[in-house]
Amino acid sequence: MYKAVVFFDLDGTLFDNDKQVTPASIKAIAQLKANNILPVIATGRSLFEITDTLAQAGIDSCVCADGSYIQVAGRPLKTEYLKTADITAITEYAQKTNLAVSYYNPNGFVVSHENKLVRANYHELKERITVAPEAYLTTKVNMLFVFSQETDKQDDVYRKQFDGTFSFYRNNWRGLDVVKYGVSKRSGIEYLLNHTDLENVPTYGFGDFYNDLPMFDVVKTPIAMGNAVPEMKAKAAWVTTSNMDDGIVNGLKHYNLI
Repeated sequence: MYKAVVFFDLDGTLFDNDKQVTPASIKAIAQLKANNILPVIATGRSLFEITDTLAQAGIDSCVCADGSYIQVAGRPLKTEYLKTADITAITEYAQKTNLAVSYYNPNGFVVSHENKLVRANYHELKERITVAPEAYLTTKVNMLFVFSQETDKQDDVYRKQFDGTFSFYRNNWRGLDVVKYGVSKRSGIEYLLNHTDLENVPTYGFGDFYNDLPMFDVVKTPIAMGNAVPEMKAKAAWVTTSNMDDGIVNGLKHYNLI
């Protein structure tokens, strides 16, 4: 039985600003494991995007795609796929204002069409763009990304239009993560804990952005990064230093986990 479980968001948290896990954080994770504490990645990213990171950090358990894909000890535990008809509905709605949509599963992604916002997003993520607007009709999808800039103020519009069908999370300023209604980092973490007999062990979570708020609702000790948005800091049990200033190491040391 593990002594504790620690959940790590990636972007702005375990990642530095160059999207890398620092040597200090890798060493800290090794110390966690040596102390019989389970490290778990909890991210909006899909599994295929973090395979190298998991190997580099020495972590084999994750809650990915905002809780819609769960993996423990390198093996899939649960995937929450979306209904084809629901994907069609939101795609058609997005197309009314020429918004692009990306379709994700644990193995990869495709996009409905390419534009400046799409190119900027995947250039930053260092991902190759494949346009395949009808691929979701024959391939399972567990997460979407609707390209709507934060300044467009479409977050609540989409939540109202698809209430009861999808849950939406602002992952970055370029768009919204879209998963099955009720799915979140919280639901994914709860499922992982309940299906691995870890529901009664101490839990900690490191995060920085809005899609981490559900994680803070379920872990016993939420820890906000120094670079976190104000809403995260307000819900945190403690605020560590930033992702560029050994925030992970300092947070783990603060709670005597390493």
